[in-house]
Amino acid sequence: MNPDVIIIIASLILSAFFSGMEIAYVSSNKIHIEIEKKQSGLLAKILSKLTAKPSKFIATMLIGNNIALVVYGFFMGDLLVEWFQSMLPSSIAIVNYLLVEFSLLTQTIISTLIILITAEFLPKVFFQIYANSLLKILAFPAYIFYILFSWISDFIIWITDLVLKKFFKTEGDQVQLAFTKIELGHYISEQMESAEPHDDVDTEIQIFQNALEFSEVKSREVMVPRTEIIAVDVNESLKTINGKFTETGITKILIYKDNIDEILGYAHSFELFKKPKTLKSIIRPVEFVPETMLIKDVLSALIKKRKSIAVVLDEYGGTSGIMTVEDIVEELFGEIEDEHDTALLTEEKIDEENYIFSARLEVDYLNETYKLNLPESENYETLGGLIVDQTQGIPEQGEVIVTEDFQFSIMEVSTTKIDLVKLKILEED
Repeated sequence: MNPDVIIIIASLILSAFFSGMEIAYVSSNKIHIEIEKKQSGLLAKILSKLTAKPSKFIATMLIGNNIALVVYGFFMGDLLVEWFQSMLPSSIAIVNYLLVEFSLLTQTIISTLIILITAEFLPKVFFQIYANSLLKILAFPAYIFYILFSWISDFIIWITDLVLKKFFKTEGDQVQLAFTKIELGHYISEQMESAEPHDDVDTEIQIFQNALEFSEVKSREVMVPRTEIIAVDVNESLKTINGKFTETGITKILIYKDNIDEILGYAHSFELFKKPKTLKSIIRPVEFVPETMLIKDVLSALIKKRKSIAVVLDEYGGTSGIMTVEDIVEELFGEIEDEHDTALLTEEKIDEENYIFSARLEVDYLNETYKLNLPESENYETLGGLIVDQTQGIPEQGEVIVTEDFQFSIMEVSTTKIDLVKLKILEED
């Protein structure tokens, strides 16, 4: 093979390596890097050296890439000139001049296209997708070039810092390797997804993930919906509310006037021991919050105002649901069951492809627990909401809804909501 061709190919490979490592370093999850650095061995030492000065590593990759491109351009230009001269011979001066000009334009286009495809676009896309793995695999050759070009990169960084201090009045480039909450969330999610379906996720990891997502959860995602609220009219007798406390086993019941959209407050079962004369005399105030309010803000408001229940309002001011401090805490630590909690929601795994679920179960819970990959959206929170979103109506009992990946068979349904669903995972064609 022609030595020039070998040099051109080598230059393209090196350019792809340098540009790829640059994007891999920027795109990689910093948590992975930190964990690898804490391990013993050569790789940990090399990564520690490379990440000690992020700017120097980036400068080294840029220097290497530019050197590879210069070498490529020099040899590629000569190769294309020879090829054009052999393909387009001419003895007429004006024709020869036009051919030379045309060949220069064509050389530029061909060289640029080859560089963009083989040494820029493809490697950057590939290295970005597999950033964590490739950064570890190619850390050793990257460190060799890091040492070789060290004096050049140090000089460039010195010039850059001088310009920044002199003209922009800054302290120079002091970029350090740091990870964000998003990267931490991605790392936790990757660890959970990599676990086998039958393996239980550690409670600490689950709480950690819940804590990361806590600041983005809205009230409508946590509330007990309107249809499940237990409440009584303010004009009801104390005997009636006493019966409700006994029947349900709960300690707090909402009190409304005329209808559930006019919530006055709540009554605590403890107040009945004081032998009140009327229901109105034992009503305690509640907090009213919109559906879109973040639960971290709701929790803060409840703590400051020393309240335990918030009524969630829809956009029209009607009662959408209720939420207690316990509901918010459960969003972090999982379900907290007491002696009065009953398992009302059905979860049954028939086999690897068939399940029976209560429509009230949340989609994200089913995805985390059963690895189903059901579509999630802001338009709904529950399995029933997903089906209604697909059908744009409440299906009839026995109706079968088929989507791209799932089949939903409606087992039980009422006038206003879906109760029980059989889910089947469809096999890919």
